[in-house]
Amino acid sequence: MFQVQCLKSTRSDNTEFYGKYSIGPFLRGQSNTIGNALRRVLLSNLQGLAITGVRITGINHEFSTIPGIKEDVVDILLNLKQIILKGNITEPTVARLKVNQPGIIIAKDIELPSNVMLVDPNQYVASLTSMANIEMEFLITKGQNYFTSNQMDPTLPDSFLGVDAVFMPVIKVNFFIETSISDTPSDLESLILEIWTNGSIMPDQALTSSAEILENTFRKISILPTSFEAPIKEKKIEHFQTISIEKLKLSVRVYNSLTNANIETLFDLMQYSAHDLLQFKNFGKKSAEEVRKKLKTRFNLKLQEY
Repeated sequence: MFQVQCLKSTRSDNTEFYGKYSIGPFLRGQSNTIGNALRRVLLSNLQGLAITGVRITGINHEFSTIPGIKEDVVDILLNLKQIILKGNITEPTVARLKVNQPGIIIAKDIELPSNVMLVDPNQYVASLTSMANIEMEFLITKGQNYFTSNQMDPTLPDSFLGVDAVFMPVIKVNFFIETSISDTPSDLESLILEIWTNGSIMPDQALTSSAEILENTFRKISILPTSFEAPIKEKKIEHFQTISIEKLKLSVRVYNSLTNANIETLFDLMQYSAHDLLQFKNFGKKSAEEVRKKLKTRFNLKLQEY
């Protein structure tokens, strides 16, 4: 059992919490391995809430202006991206905003469901400069990592504009190794880990959750006994280099997105995870699910694990 000691804990404001921890002791060389693994999970695998889409009454595209509002729609979308939420939801949730009096619109003016809270209620949204009825609906989603508005668009309801979704509750992670200072030689060392979060989660909670993710991941590792069928499997994989993705019978849009990314064969496709595919232009979650189903039903294959 490793010991975890909190060396420092501070809070600059509602949106920046800091924690510094000493973890160990480890054998020489292990700290760097553990530090890299924890850093990757802290930055990429923890879940958070974010506004992923907004519907503004009377507005059809992001390059519009709203009568009575100082900012244009693009500026409002950027401001919504900065709003930090916390809570416990399992499905996308809708929040609403109704304003009709001149003044500054801030995050606390949004009518949120009871299971969603604001980290900074004073986050600026826009300024209403004259009497006007402003109505907005926001789609709040739970997720991990970061998705651009273009990636979110295919998953949004009609007339919703995509918002860049920053789900990551951890802002920054730093680590370094500290060796034992004594008169006798020692092969033991400690991992010093620094974590900054956006206020939606405490640094110690982030560390605990990341450790649990790594633990569960390693538990899934299962070494299968060597089989004489291995060369046959290898030959089967090589065979997929000659099978075009046309055999999957994909929709035209999905097929074009893959070929534009130079994916021509099943072998090419199986080098990617579903998350990797979402990075392609015009490729959303529905497209990734279509690819996954076609691979399974037609060839009993699956994409790489993320």
